[in-house]
Amino acid sequence: MSAHALFVTAAYAITAIVLAGLIGWILLDQRARKRELAALEAAGVRRRSDKAAKS
Repeated sequence: MSAHALFVTAAYAITAIVLAGLIGWILLDQRARKRELAALEAAGVRRRSDKAAKS
């Protein structure tokens, strides 16, 4: 394997790791935001847009 092929392989591997990390972070953050919204709605807090839709 030439030095060029090693560099390209390493670049692809690093990119794949970074992308997987970002996707994982987004999914974990999405779950946290959904839990926060559920807690707020359970506490009686409603969205401002609900008022406009009901009028």
